[in-house]
Amino acid sequence: MTTHAKANLHFQKSSEHNHSNCVSEALGTAEHLCIERGVQLTPIRHKVLELIWESHKAVKAYELLDRLKPLQQAAKPATIYRALDFLIEQGLIHRVESLNAFVGCRSSGHQHEQLLLICKHCHEVEERSAPDVMTALSQEFRQAGFMVHSKAIEVHGICAKCLESNGNQD
Repeated sequence: MTTHAKANLHFQKSSEHNHSNCVSEALGTAEHLCIERGVQLTPIRHKVLELIWESHKAVKAYELLDRLKPLQQAAKPATIYRALDFLIEQGLIHRVESLNAFVGCRSSGHQHEQLLLICKHCHEVEERSAPDVMTALSQEFRQAGFMVHSKAIEVHGICAKCLESNGNQD
């Protein structure tokens, strides 16, 4: 393991993640942005966003429907998909293409490119800005004469927490 990787592992190990703060901030940001943009964060959309933020794991649409059904018996797949479309449009969540699932956006306040690190053990998804990577990719696209409409990179591997707890077995 490189020195940088060990430092990263140490940082993640020593810093405690307060998930309830994480969820509160995400929902507060969503409410603020929707008011600012003049769009409605309806109770269903709010609940779907809250369900997505229950963890940092990507969640599939039908899992969301199963979790919403006890609270909203009339919920149908179209209910979930309309809410997901709205949340994506507003930049509040990301679609994880390789998993056909969704994860909350940590940078909802502004337009951005995304690097998603997906752990194959715990299934958590970490969103990174990776400006150096994105700049290098943009240069490659320019050199190729390729016009990019959107850019999301998904990388599958093992997160620092799982590496530490599994003793780096993979």
